[in-house]
Amino acid sequence: MRRIGLAVILTIGLTLAPLVGESQEAAKKTAKIGYLGFSTSSLEGERIGAFREGLRELGYVEGRNLTIEYRWAEGKLEQLQDLAQQLVSLKPDVIVAMSNDPIIALKRATQAIPIVMASSGDVVVAGLVASLARPGGNVTGLTNLSDELSTKWLELLWQAVPTLTRVAVIRVPQSSPHAVRWRDIQAAAQRIGVTTQSIEVQTPGDIERGYDVLRKDRVNALIVLPHAVTVAHRKQIVDLALRNRLPGMYPWREFAMEGGLLSYSANLPELYRRAATHVDKILKGAKPADLPVEQPTKFELVINLKTAKTLGLTIPQSLLLRADEVIQ
Repeated sequence: MRRIGLAVILTIGLTLAPLVGESQEAAKKTAKIGYLGFSTSSLEGERIGAFREGLRELGYVEGRNLTIEYRWAEGKLEQLQDLAQQLVSLKPDVIVAMSNDPIIALKRATQAIPIVMASSGDVVVAGLVASLARPGGNVTGLTNLSDELSTKWLELLWQAVPTLTRVAVIRVPQSSPHAVRWRDIQAAAQRIGVTTQSIEVQTPGDIERGYDVLRKDRVNALIVLPHAVTVAHRKQIVDLALRNRLPGMYPWREFAMEGGLLSYSANLPELYRRAATHVDKILKGAKPADLPVEQPTKFELVINLKTAKTLGLTIPQSLLLRADEVIQ
């Protein structure tokens, strides 16, 4: 009886062993991704949609072999570090984020879990990677900036507003990439004979006060630098610019859709779709330290012709022909 019992047990064990192995293998195939976002606005929702579409194209389907854990700061920078720590405690395979502030919070929370930037600013200046070609740590992904972008913003604005004499730059004071962009714009402005002025903002109240300064100093155009703060308050920024009859250059097409005169930027949904490729490579064993940070190859110029007419501006035909989108 003992021999028969042992034989039965061994037989059952051998029969179940492949099933257990298959179950464990299936569990391994379920990718767990964390996402740290600044807000649940439709703006970010569109980008998340592009990211999920990119994952689906690579064979990752939520509920089948993929789970995504989201954490949202809802516009509050001070919450990012706690949210980053929450995601890290869930031990995902990889965490995705956009914008330097969330990425910095994640890097402070972990040096082990891979972090993929769906879009970011000057990541070398911010200390997020050693270089674009060899990131060297646990962060890789995509940046939305090129070295010439700051100069391009000013040049395009100057073409649209030939009477430009004094331009204000709306920026976030604690942003190290903004400090670099501000210096680049100052240098470009000096070359074309335009005076520059910095307006530092962190809250809606700062934006209101900033426009009071612009009126007093007779600024006749503005450039808004990309940041989670400026994106979150884009409607207020654009509305005040229109109220003060100030033409502006903005960092994303969504500003132009709100009524901003010009925007010149990379296509963010496309960057998010590309971020899925980085995630896929990491899930298949690639190390973020060895995955180069990608820069956009195409930038989109959007012109709001309706706003131009409201401001009494005639956009040169040469500039209209260069536009990827014209809002009538």
